[in-house]
Parts: sequence; structure tokens; C-alpha cells
Amino acid sequence: MQRFHVSISVAELARSTEFYNTLFGIEPTVLKDDYAKWMLEDPRINFSISESKKRRGVNHIGLQADTMEELEAIQSRLRDAQEKTFDQPEARCCYARSSKTWVRDPDDVAWEAFVTHGEITQYGTDQVPADLAWEKCCSASSDERCCA
Repeated sequence: MQRFHVSISVAELARSTEFYNTLFGIEPTVLKDDYAKWMLEDPRINFSISESKKRRGVNHIGLQADTMEELEAIQSRLRDAQEKTFDQPEARCCYARSSKTWVRDPDDVAWEAFVTHGEITQYGTDQVPADLAWEKCCSASSDERCCA
């Protein structure tokens, strides 16, 4: 089963975490100094926030697959859409190990399709090519965050 994913960049993680705890009625599944994630069942969504000094608002949206087979089906549909994609088969970002594919829709909205394989202890430093315009994602040299 797939899960919708939304990632938002926020000014103050603690303040935003309190707001979303109240909105969702639960504490985050993952809480770090710079990142929080709620894995909600109703609605079925992976909602994450990360602190950013530069940019606020929706960072990217996506689809989280439960299995590699589901991810491969999503990747096939992305390729059928004839937009440029970028695959990260061994991504390390957002305190997780994942397989990912990135694409921008015709209106320049960043989409991520992914399956998570496990946790890691650091936020991560994965980078995406500059021509896809989210090159600062998960970059150790930037505070821009765009991960699941």
C-alpha cells in the first residue's frame, strides 16, 4: 500500500512540532533537533518538517511505497510521463536508508517516490543533479532539506 508524502521547510522546528502535534493529535514518529516526521494512518500520510534558515513552505511531495515492487511500478509510471527522472538506489537522507526516484512535474513541483529500508543516525548528505533544480537537497553545505 502506498502512502502520500509531504515535506515542509519551517522556521522553528519546536514551534511547528507543537502545532502539528496538536493538529494530528499525536507525537511525531521521528523527532530530531532539525527534523520531525509523523506516519499517520488516517489519512495515510508521511508528513515531515525540517528546519530551514532560507526557505519556508512545501519543499516537495511524494509517494512512499511499502515494497521495491511498488516503487518499481511508480518509477515505471514516472518514466511513462516523459519527464526527466533521477534515481537514487541507495539514498541516505532524513535519518533513513532509501531507494528513491525524483521528478519535477510540468509546473516545477518536486516529487519523490521512495521505499525506506531502515534508519541511520545522521540526517544524510545525498545530492541530486543541479539540472533538476533541487541540488541542495540533503547537502551538508546547505540547510535546504527535501527528504522523507
